[in-house]
Amino acid sequence: MNAELINFATRLGRTIFERENAFDGPALELFSLQFQYNAAYRRFSEAKRLTPNNVRHWAEVPFVPAAAFKELELSSIPTKERTAVFHSSGTTEYTPSRHIHCRESLKLYETSLRAAFEKNVTGSFKDCDLLFLSPEPQAAPHSSLVHMFETVGRQTTGLETVFVGKLDNAGAWIVDFDAAMTALRAADRPKIILGTAFSFVHLLDFLAESDLRLQLPDASRVIETGGYKNRSRTMPKAELHLLIEEFLGIPRERIICEYGMSELSSQAYDSGNPGRHFHFPSWARAQIISPETGREVGDGETGLIRIFDLANVFSVAAIQTEDLAVRRGNGFDLVGRAALSESRGCSLMTA
Repeated sequence: MNAELINFATRLGRTIFERENAFDGPALELFSLQFQYNAAYRRFSEAKRLTPNNVRHWAEVPFVPAAAFKELELSSIPTKERTAVFHSSGTTEYTPSRHIHCRESLKLYETSLRAAFEKNVTGSFKDCDLLFLSPEPQAAPHSSLVHMFETVGRQTTGLETVFVGKLDNAGAWIVDFDAAMTALRAADRPKIILGTAFSFVHLLDFLAESDLRLQLPDASRVIETGGYKNRSRTMPKAELHLLIEEFLGIPRERIICEYGMSELSSQAYDSGNPGRHFHFPSWARAQIISPETGREVGDGETGLIRIFDLANVFSVAAIQTEDLAVRRGNGFDLVGRAALSESRGCSLMTA
């Protein structure tokens, strides 16, 4: 592993996760390192005629389309040092993105997510059991979301952490309703229930069909990570959260939404800010970009989310997503996936 990248990651872990720091300097330093040591990213940047010699601000750094992770090895990690790879989720016909990790990158990823999770979710509440509506880690080794769940579970030492999801015969995630009800009915302590939107739909449908309405202990919370991916019917967020309040007894103000991607190492939350807009932590930046002009849209306007994640040291920090959002100051309201044709490898290298 390159010593300069490891040194950058070590400095990042010691400083930027602990307090607000200047962003532009570290971002430009990381671009220079990734240009040097990530061959696929260097070719992409050179095709756009953007190099460390002519980029002067983090927003000028070449942003790689998220679709590029499906075909290109956007990694500086030598093959023999790779310890994990996270895939984007989707249907069985979907070509997944690949975010390659090593011991150092996973350590940085976990440091990033723990810091943001504690600030946005647990805060001063330390005595909550965790209930994950997903399969256990060994059943989903390529899921960044399950790895996130496992990581936050490890930091709540002494409390109960339960995975109540499983895989069906086709490999899709489903909820084990017997396991879920056992865990929910044993809620002598507050619960934090974490899961995708489609997993909550499955659980809520079961409760409705069984005519069951629960009232979980005060301070219980829900972390809803969005995403349906054709695995359940879809519904507006407000309707989903209303049903969570009705069947689980958790009010809207204790439902927190999280936005993340397998290609990232940091997550955005909609908690702790006026208007409940999504914000990334201080070590990541999000812009809402017009697909027509490539420029940042005005406040209240809609565009594509573009993210620079300093915690993505060993892959690519600058990523152009396919997700639409409304700009809200330095935050955003998520709209959903844009109806875009998928770029393929050759066009990604020359666009």
